[in-house]
Amino acid sequence: MNKKYIQKILISLAILIIFASTIYYATNKQKNINDFDGYTNMNNNLKIEDLKIGDGLEAQNGKIVTVNYVGKLLDGKKFDSSYDRNQPFSFTLGAGQVIQGWEQGILSMKIGGERKLTIPPEMAYGESGVPNVIPPNATLIFEVELLDVK
Repeated sequence: MNKKYIQKILISLAILIIFASTIYYATNKQKNINDFDGYTNMNNNLKIEDLKIGDGLEAQNGKIVTVNYVGKLLDGKKFDSSYDRNQPFSFTLGAGQVIQGWEQGILSMKIGGERKLTIPPEMAYGESGVPNVIPPNATLIFEVELLDVK
C-alpha cells in the first residue's frame, strides 16, 4: 500500500474517533454525580430512593404519619435516630412541622415503605445548621421507614 493512502486512513480514523467521542460526551454530559440509578432526582435537588415499596396507606398532606429514621451527614456521621431512642416520630405531613426535605420526601410513601432521602441544605437547616449537631450548609441523608398513616 501507498504511504499517503495509509496516512489518509489513519487521519480518517482519528477524525472518526474524535467525532464519536464528541457525540458520546454531548449525550452523556447531562448526567452528573448526583444522578444514580434508583433515585428520583427532584428539580430542587432532593433525591429520593425507594429502598422498599410499602403496600399500606399512602402518606398524604394533612395526614399524621409515624416514622422511624436515621439521620446522617454526608461523611456518614449519625446525628439522630428514632431507633436509638426506641421511639418513632409522628407529625402532620404538609403542616410545616418538619424540614422541607421530609415534607416532600415522605409524601406518597406507603406504610411499610423505606426511603433514603438525600436532602440539600436549602431544604434542611441551611446556613444556620443546628449548633453542635448539624454544620451550616450540610446535605443530610435520612433513611426513613413509614410505620403508620392516620
